[in-house]
Amino acid sequence: MRLLRSTDLALRVLMRLAVAGDATPTTREVATDMGVPYTHTAKVVAELQHLGLVDARRGRGGGLALSEQGRTASVGAVARHFEGETEVVECEGDTPCPLNAACRLRGALRAAQEAFYASLDPLTITDVTAAPTGPVLLGITRRP
Repeated sequence: MRLLRSTDLALRVLMRLAVAGDATPTTREVATDMGVPYTHTAKVVAELQHLGLVDARRGRGGGLALSEQGRTASVGAVARHFEGETEVVECEGDTPCPLNAACRLRGALRAAQEAFYASLDPLTITDVTAAPTGPVLLGITRRP
């Protein structure tokens, strides 16, 4: 299974903010620190803010901060949200699979996808930023 780029970026932004301490980096700073385009980061941050995982303040002295809900957010729940309700394989669409009516593979793949998310459900953002990850994240952030 391969995560969408937006899912990967959302998890990395949350992890980056989890180690920010009292600092409130801007979206542009987070994008630069992570080596990703600002426009993609801005879209992901807007969705994370809508979910209540990130607090964003505009203007002078503004920036991003991880909310308490963001610290305890389930990695699996974040992944599910950003991935959406997509199937592992597309059985219908423009060229429907001729096995669609009697296929047993589709259900097995859906179960495997759910098992993937279920394995991430118990992990929180705080869990995945514990050592050794946290210190590495601190190493890639800007210094004042």
